[in-house]
Amino acid sequence: MTQQTVLNATHRSLGARMVDFGGWDMPINYGSQIEEHHQVRHDAGMFDVSHMTVVDLHGDRCREFLRYLLANDVAKLKKPGKALYTCMLNPQGGIIDDLIVYFMTEQWFRLVVNASTRDKDLAWILAQATAFNVRVNERPELAMIAVQGPNARAKFISLLGESYRAGVEALGRFAAIEVEGLFVARTGYTGEDGFEVVVPEAEAVTLWNRLLAIGVKPAGLGARDTLRLEAGMNLYGQDMDETVSPLEAGLAWTLSLTDERDFIGKSTLLALQASGAARQMIGLVLDDKGVLRHGQVVQTTSGAGEILSGTFSPSLGKAIAFARVPGGETGDIAVDIRGRAVPVRQVTPPFVRDGKPCAGI
Repeated sequence: MTQQTVLNATHRSLGARMVDFGGWDMPINYGSQIEEHHQVRHDAGMFDVSHMTVVDLHGDRCREFLRYLLANDVAKLKKPGKALYTCMLNPQGGIIDDLIVYFMTEQWFRLVVNASTRDKDLAWILAQATAFNVRVNERPELAMIAVQGPNARAKFISLLGESYRAGVEALGRFAAIEVEGLFVARTGYTGEDGFEVVVPEAEAVTLWNRLLAIGVKPAGLGARDTLRLEAGMNLYGQDMDETVSPLEAGLAWTLSLTDERDFIGKSTLLALQASGAARQMIGLVLDDKGVLRHGQVVQTTSGAGEILSGTFSPSLGKAIAFARVPGGETGDIAVDIRGRAVPVRQVTPPFVRDGKPCAGI
């Protein structure tokens, strides 16, 4: 049975085109996907991300548990409210999920994991937490709205009471604070500044309508996908999964491999790092006409690979993609588009930053 967020009726009243996304009835767009994309890049847009799974961990050994569970090291989180992007791995080094972990107190850490991986994530976390006497609490009574864009922070802050504004204005990137019953995190999945706001379900529609009233326009999953790909951000299930290690997914920067800390999958990653990964993820740009799409064959000097995520970039006016190809030198690269070998350029993501093309794009 398809699940619905608390904002489902609100989306429909705004004329959203709804689709099944990982078992959730979600808006793909409210009219023009490209206009929604540009709205976020140049002003402020909002996304219903209430399908994401919020998990709270409680216990005296939370930090110790997370240092074992996650590939990035939560020892980096010194100040309450600080957040970290990381992968959760299986013993083979494959990615069970990517997530954000927030350090609130030594007895309370918050995780936000993907909707499509909810069941397996919870089962895995619960199984590992037992030995550390950590309590694992899913929070299905919470909704989440992402407010993103260069004007997003100022518009959201204008809705807060005077006594709360200073704290949110001072919030650094990848950090969170609780104000007026809201959990406000300066994080996102678009490459733009803004907040992801966790709100009680009973208050979500009111917050959405208040944002709408001050010019924060709704955006759907279509724009979210083009925005995140331009920003060089992976999509779980398409760019990575349990058969792919972070070293093969362009996520080596999320690994803490040099200290003595052990974590699930570390020994496999060290062996893979020593031998050299057989596969690598690269960015591609198509300067000619055409669209790069998932599943297209990519030919390099070292052999064949495939497009993972591919789309037309509204910000660049050309097609971009992630591809997984054999390790080593790639040489000249071509993509098979309807039986024709089309030359493409290899680039280092992100493709767009602060609304402008990155160097070399």
